[in-house]
Amino acid sequence: MAGNPDERGLWQAAQALNRAAAAVSPAASALPPLLFFTDPARTPRPWEVAARMPAGSGVVYRGFGRAEAGAEARRLRQATTARGMVLLIGQDEGLAEAVEADGVHLPERDRGRVADLRRRHPRWILTGALHDPEAGPADTDRALDALVLSPVFRAGGASAARPPLGAEGLAERVARLGLPVYGLGGITAGSVRALPGSGLCGVAAIEGVLEAYGPGRS
Repeated sequence: MAGNPDERGLWQAAQALNRAAAAVSPAASALPPLLFFTDPARTPRPWEVAARMPAGSGVVYRGFGRAEAGAEARRLRQATTARGMVLLIGQDEGLAEAVEADGVHLPERDRGRVADLRRRHPRWILTGALHDPEAGPADTDRALDALVLSPVFRAGGASAARPPLGAEGLAERVARLGLPVYGLGGITAGSVRALPGSGLCGVAAIEGVLEAYGPGRS
């Protein structure tokens, strides 16, 4: 794969994790190995990043109810469609329907909505956030396609105050959840090298994706 070392390293490591997870749970093979989580402050023009990402990866757009969310989500839908990528919308089912997204990512407090979403949108990809590494999945979580566990490493943003899981013992935690799991938080082309054997189906990132695919990278 052409591109800078961060781009090659992050994508190749994410694909390797997905292949290993799919060998145990075939459902993982239908999931994007790499998810780009948007953030209004840190990723103001996320469609420009998506336009550089590899086919088969995905974006989780988090509009947080902002007035410009509809326009931004539509631009992301255009970019992800052109690149052969998956687009998930954070929390907002109506916006996901409006832009014909591929599914929804649920914050931790909203994971209880998954059964209802699954009934009404059986073809959607549904993921849910999990911040408590000791918590087991709820019964309704079985309707999710994957959990997004964070923070794996020291992270910024909302996860800055949470202690990181670290690579040690991650495989045991992932196995205990019994669902495909993404790792989020401090994921970069460098840190992802510590994750083979973790059982993760892929990785999710903000800064790590910007380092690899942000405008100006070559």
